Amino acid sequence: MTTDTILSILDNLEKLHKSLLRIANEKSELIKNGDIKGIDQLLIDEQAHLAAIVQMDQSRQKAVSTYLEGKGIAAPMNPTITDLIEATPVPESEQLTEARDRLLHAIHELKWQNDLNQKLTYQSLQFVNLSLDMVRPRTESVTYSKSGINGKKATGTGTIATFDSQA
Repeated sequence: MTTDTILSILDNLEKLHKSLLRIANEKSELIKNGDIKGIDQLLIDEQAHLAAIVQMDQSRQKAVSTYLEGKGIAAPMNPTITDLIEATPVPESEQLTEARDRLLHAIHELKWQNDLNQKLTYQSLQFVNLSLDMVRPRTESVTYSKSGINGKKATGTGTIATFDSQA
């Protein structure tokens, strides 16, 4: 096996991550606009992308293991691209390093965008809670206390019972 298959897998992973980044950017706009139905659809698309990424990453691990075993190197349980780069000759390792760096860059951009979306969602939730607090009527606390108005003890006269035990 050559590293061309692995490079192809890394390119596909990069494309999937960039597509996921596009979805995350769209999600930011939908969060800002409050479009819940649009966000729901994007979440479905996002789940499909994540499933494809997991499947592609499993293919990558299998291809790296096969390559390393073909070279007579014991492959770790979850082989990484770094393991592969260390085992390949210079021209191939440079290509792999470039592909890995492009993929890592796409992953970091996606992580940044997802962090932004999380903050936007949290702020939206805070706004909703604030709005609900302003609309909700405030109920005064009905409790029994030993003191009346201004902290003075209440006398038996002039008090109104709020609970009629005879009823």
